[in-house]
Amino acid sequence: MGVPAFFRWLSRKYSTIVVHCTEERSKECNGVRIPVDTSKPNPNEVEFDNLYLDMNGIIHPCTHPEDKAAPKNEDEMMVAIFEYMDRLFNIVRPRRVLYMAIDGVAPRAKMNQQRSRRFRASKEGVELVEEKSRIREEILGRGGYLPPVEIKERFDSNCITPGTEFMDNLAKCLRYYVADRLSNDPGWRNITVILSDASVPGEGEHKIMDYIRRQRAQPHHDPNTHHCLCGADADLIMLGLATHEPNFTIIREEFKPNQPRPCAMCGQKGHEIKDCQGVAREKQGEHDEFADTMPASEQEFIFIRLCVLREYLERELTMASLPFPFDFERTVDDWVFMCFFVGNDFLPHLPSLEIREGAIDRLVGIYKDVVHKTGGYITENGFVKLESVELIMQAIGVAEDNIFKKRKEDDEGFKRRNKDKKKRMKAQQQGPAYMTAGQFAPQALGGRGRPGVVQNARHQAFDMRMQGRDQHNKDAAQSLKAMMKNGGQAGSSDGQDGRGVKRKAEDSDSEPEPEDNVRLWEDGWKQRYYKTKFDVDATDDDFRKKVVKSYVEGLCWVLRYYYQGCASWKWYFPFHYAPFASDFKDIKGMFTDFELGTKPFKPLEQLMGVFPAASGNFLPQTWRSLMSNPESSIIDFYPDDFAIDLNGKKYAWQGVALLPFVDERRLRAALAEVYPNLSPEENKRNSLGSDMLFVGKSHPCCDFIQELYRGESHEGTEMPAELCHGIQGTLNLDEDPILPDKPVQSPIPMLRDIAQNTAIGVKYKDPQYGETFVFKAVILPGAKMPEKVLKPGDWERGNRGRGNWRPQLGFNSNRQQVHLDQSAFRALGYVSTEAHYQQPSHLCSNGTLC
Repeated sequence: MGVPAFFRWLSRKYSTIVVHCTEERSKECNGVRIPVDTSKPNPNEVEFDNLYLDMNGIIHPCTHPEDKAAPKNEDEMMVAIFEYMDRLFNIVRPRRVLYMAIDGVAPRAKMNQQRSRRFRASKEGVELVEEKSRIREEILGRGGYLPPVEIKERFDSNCITPGTEFMDNLAKCLRYYVADRLSNDPGWRNITVILSDASVPGEGEHKIMDYIRRQRAQPHHDPNTHHCLCGADADLIMLGLATHEPNFTIIREEFKPNQPRPCAMCGQKGHEIKDCQGVAREKQGEHDEFADTMPASEQEFIFIRLCVLREYLERELTMASLPFPFDFERTVDDWVFMCFFVGNDFLPHLPSLEIREGAIDRLVGIYKDVVHKTGGYITENGFVKLESVELIMQAIGVAEDNIFKKRKEDDEGFKRRNKDKKKRMKAQQQGPAYMTAGQFAPQALGGRGRPGVVQNARHQAFDMRMQGRDQHNKDAAQSLKAMMKNGGQAGSSDGQDGRGVKRKAEDSDSEPEPEDNVRLWEDGWKQRYYKTKFDVDATDDDFRKKVVKSYVEGLCWVLRYYYQGCASWKWYFPFHYAPFASDFKDIKGMFTDFELGTKPFKPLEQLMGVFPAASGNFLPQTWRSLMSNPESSIIDFYPDDFAIDLNGKKYAWQGVALLPFVDERRLRAALAEVYPNLSPEENKRNSLGSDMLFVGKSHPCCDFIQELYRGESHEGTEMPAELCHGIQGTLNLDEDPILPDKPVQSPIPMLRDIAQNTAIGVKYKDPQYGETFVFKAVILPGAKMPEKVLKPGDWERGNRGRGNWRPQLGFNSNRQQVHLDQSAFRALGYVSTEAHYQQPSHLCSNGTLC
C-alpha cells in the first residue's frame, strides 16, 4: 500500500511486534547436500496452519534483484523463485494450507497506479540507458577503465503483468513446482496447495483475503487457525487486522536501509553511477582467485505479530466514560480506516497528513473526541458513517494552516542541521587552516619518529604568531576585495566565498530546490493549490464539491474493498490530487452505493490500459499498433513523454506522474476492431482462469478427487470439509490435469521431469455468496485469544522510543541464547577465513548458535 514510512513508524512505536526468524539451514555431507526436513517441529517454537504467499513480492526481487547480479534468462528466474519459496516454507512450515496468489487483473481504481508505475519504469529505463552511454564516453575519454559491455536484452519488468507470455509460463512452472514438492518433500505430504495465477482476477493479497473471509463464513471453519501471510506491502498489516482472526502473523524481509548497491556502470559497490570514475576493480587475492567467493549477504526475515499489535492498540484506543459499551473490535476497524487517510494505492493522500509528522497519532486523538460526540463508531463491517468522517476532517481542517507552517519550519531546520553537518565533516577532512611546524609540529601517536628537543622556544612562538597574522591579513584583504566587487554589500555573490574565491557547486550553501508554486506555508495556499493543480479558482465551490465527492466515494470503496471484497470493478478516482480536509463539508449525502454487477477487464485489455508504447512488444501486433500509430483513435493514451509534478517533494519517484486517464468506452471501441485478429493462443491468454487445488497421494482428499476424474463429472462438486481441515468450496475437473502416477514434464530444461508423480490437481472455487451479503468483522465464537505478551515496560518503551530494545528471536520470549566470548569470536573468525567467507553450518542466519 502506498503509505510511505508506515512500517518504520509502526515498528518503532510498537517495537515488540517484530520477531526475528530462526532459519534452519541445509547441511552438506561428503559433497552431498542434505535438505532440511520441514516435517519436524518449527524452530521458531510456533506451529502455523496456513501460509499465504503474495507472489508478486517474490517474483520482482527474483527476476530483477537490486543488490546482486540478475538471472541470465527466464529459466534462472524461475529457479530463483522456487528457491525463495523453499526458504519461506522452511521458516514457516505450514501444516494445512499453502496458498499462492499472483496478481490478476486489478480493479480500475488500482489500474491507475499500475499505469503510473509502468510508464515511470519505461521512462526511467530509457533515461538510464542514455545516462550510461554518456558516462561511459566521458570515462573512456579520460582514460578510465570499464568492463566491456555485455550484449544482453534488458529485462522489462513490465512483463510481470497479467496477460503476458511470461506470466503464462510462470503459471506452468508453478504447477510443476507444486507437483515436485508434493511428490518428494515430506513436509508437504499432508498440506493442501491452492494456486491462484495471473489469469484469476484480483490483486494477490486481496484474493487471499477473499479466501479467508469466505472460509470464516463457513460452519466448519476452525476459528483458532494460525495464519501466516508473506509480503512486504504495508497494507498486509491492515488486511490482517481486518480479518479479526486472533492468530495472524506476517512474514517479510527485514529492511536494512542504506545497503550498498553495485554501480550500474562498473558493477562495483560504494558509489552511484553519477560518481563512477572508471577505476579498475581491486583484486580479491593475489591472483584474483576469490573474485567470486564473496557472497552477497542473504536477506533475513522477520515476523510481525498482529496479536501483539492488537494488544498495543487495545491499550491506546480504549476510551473511558463512553455513552455506549466499548467494543475493541470496532475500534480496530476505525483505526484501519483512519490509516487510509495518510496513503493507499487508490487515493492520493490528504496534503495536511504525513505519517512522519505524527498524522496517525493526531487522527487517534481527534477520533476519541468524535466518538464521544457522535455516540458511535465511524465504521461497521466495512461501511462508513460519513457524518463522523466529516467531523474528523473538519478537526484536521482547523489545524491545516499550522500544520503547513510547522512542516516548513521543520524542513528548514533539517536543511540547516544538514548543512552544518556537511561543513563539520568537510572541515574534519581538510584539517586545520594553519599547522605549526618545526619543533612544535604535532606528532602521530605511536609513531616511530621522536620529537626533537625544544630550542629557543620564544623565537619559535614569535614566528608562529607572525605567520598567523599574515594569514589573517590576507583573508581580510580578500574579503574587502569581494565586498567592493559586490557594490559595497557584505556577503558573497556569484558563488564566491568570504575570501572572494569561486566556490565549487558542491560547496554552495544550499542545494537547488525544486520550484514550489503552491507554498502551502504562506497565506493564500488554498487559492494557489487549486489554481496550480486543478487550474480552477478556489472560489469554484461546484468543482471543489466534485473533487470531495469523488474522494468520499474513494474512502467508502477502499474500506469496502478491505472488508467485503471489490464493490465495483469500474470505479476510480478521476483526479491526480486530493482536496483539503477543510473542504469536506456536508458530505453525508454525497454517497449512496456502488453499481452492482460490474466485471473486471480481460488480461489483454488491462495491458492496453496500463502499458506504455515501449512495452507494446508484449501485445499482439494489431493491438500494439494502436499505441504507436499516429492515426490511432486512442494514441493520446500513450504519450512518449510526460511531466512529473514533485508536489512539494524532493525526488522524482515521490512526485505525481501527470498521465491522461484512460477512457474505458473509447478503449473498448478501439479494441473491438482488432479483437478478430487474436490467435487461439492469444485468446487463451486473454481469458479469465480458475484457481487450482493440489494435494499429495497421502492426503485424505486425494481419493475423492481421483473418483471425480474416474466419473468424468462435468458439474461442480462440493468439497467435503471433513477431508480437508474444514476447507469448503467447489471442485471442477481440469482440462490438462496433474494426476498420480502420470509423469510431469519439466518446463525448465535445467530441472528434471517428475517420473514418480504422486500429486493431483483440480479446479477450485471459493464458497459463493450474493453481492449484497455482508461478511461480519468480528471474533468468531470458539476463538481462543492468545496469551498476553506485553509487559508495562514494553508500553513505556514504545512511547519513549526503542531505547535499549533488542530483537526477539523466535516466538519463545524465554529462549536462552548462547553468547560468545572474545576467544570464541577469534576462533570463529579463523574458521570463517579458512572457509573463504562461507558461513558455518552450525550458525543461524542471525549469527547465534543453533
